[in-house]
Amino acid sequence: MKIALMDSGIGLLPTAAAVRRLRPDADLVLSSDPDSMPWGPRTPEDLTAHAVAVAEAAAAQRPDALIVACNTASVHALPTLRARLEPGLRVIGTVPAIKPAAAGGAPFAIWATPATTGSPYQRGLIREFADDLDVTEVACPGLAEAVQHADETAIDAAIADAAARTPDHVRTVVLGCTHYELVAERIRAALRGPGRPSPVLHGSATAVAAQALRRLGALPDPEAAVRGTLTVLLSGREAPLPPEAAAYEEGRLLDTVSPAR
Repeated sequence: MKIALMDSGIGLLPTAAAVRRLRPDADLVLSSDPDSMPWGPRTPEDLTAHAVAVAEAAAAQRPDALIVACNTASVHALPTLRARLEPGLRVIGTVPAIKPAAAGGAPFAIWATPATTGSPYQRGLIREFADDLDVTEVACPGLAEAVQHADETAIDAAIADAAARTPDHVRTVVLGCTHYELVAERIRAALRGPGRPSPVLHGSATAVAAQALRRLGALPDPEAAVRGTLTVLLSGREAPLPPEAAAYEEGRLLDTVSPAR
């Protein structure tokens, strides 16, 4: 079984690590676009063109499924990617975890890129699953880029800025960008505050990885033999994992996967 994942950058690491944990025997293809990162400020048409190029580089490796491990790309490019690649290749998008966050009935916030915040796609999910709830959309300019470059100072500044704009009564936050899951504990610490309970964070990585397996008719098997290989494509070029990946637990986990030959 071979599963490809795509993103503008290393935001695909949380979902790739989730796939790795669920199926250690699966071959992984990680296709990203560091030459053109970030995608968020691009027009929807330009972003879609880059997403198609990254997806087609992954598809050339003949995977069984392609996970669009990027909220912004899923918002703007998923219909185009499915039209081009399905039914020959199963395409799984990444949806912000608004439904599970809303299930508790409490107020919550959605941290996302400026391109996703306020988008018709995100607003549609809010109407569908949380129309009667107190929901705050929090744009996080610069956070994905800071995570991409493992820039500790910029990460702390972007998280502090977003935390300051998150209402104090909100104790549940949806991480609406896959990059943010790489710094989830730092986000949690910034939101905790003195005398307040630890916030609940909702990411998408594990659910999306499980959905990919369902689409393939495969069951999770965390105890499977560790024999899956790893292929990394950076703007279409085969390469090692970028050095920034080692700054995160998920990247270090994937760095133990054998390169494909």
